[in-house]
Amino acid sequence: MASEGAAEGLAIVADEQTAGRGRLQRAWSSPKGAGLYFSILLRPQIPPSHWPLVTFMAALAVGDALHEAAGVNTDIKWPNDLLSGERKICGILAEAIETPMGRAVVLGIGINLTPQAFPRELKTVATSVSQATGRQAERETILAALLRALSRWYSLLHDSGGPEKIIAAWSSRSTYATGRLVQVSNGDEVWQGTTCGVEDDGALRLNTANGEMKLVRAGDVYSLR
Repeated sequence: MASEGAAEGLAIVADEQTAGRGRLQRAWSSPKGAGLYFSILLRPQIPPSHWPLVTFMAALAVGDALHEAAGVNTDIKWPNDLLSGERKICGILAEAIETPMGRAVVLGIGINLTPQAFPRELKTVATSVSQATGRQAERETILAALLRALSRWYSLLHDSGGPEKIIAAWSSRSTYATGRLVQVSNGDEVWQGTTCGVEDDGALRLNTANGEMKLVRAGDVYSLR
């Protein structure tokens, strides 16, 4: 629909996905009625260097929505996972595409509402809203809060000084931003080190064991403590 000229703000919610996917073409479990599977079309009017911050603002919006609508407090794991109790409760995927109206982003958000949202073998690393709260997750309430929060943070991304405020807010909500001992894997490359904040474009600063400062722009991060 984006390639056909759909306007910014088009949002689609699926009750289930038969080919849901996450980062690096990984499968994303999307059973019927078990999660909030949401995509929105954005056409950012910001410098290309700030486009990676779309996932940062999305993580902040999801955190706001889960807190407001369900009372769930979250942590953010670089670059785009939300955790509750150290277990993944939400994944975010932003994909840039070329359209006749210019470059656009399809922002996908998957929130686990019930334990049925993910395979049983992932129960030690994944969680859901109903598990975090002990009560039924209200999808429509969470969706409404998410749309409001996305509007706020996306508007801020376009304001003067907005990107810096988004990075500051993201960093304040992520225990992974600074002082976290982690392992980062990117294909065949693996690094260990301590996180030292993020760059203006969202790249993670990693102080490796040999004292080298590495900028990570892609990869999977795992806590070592």
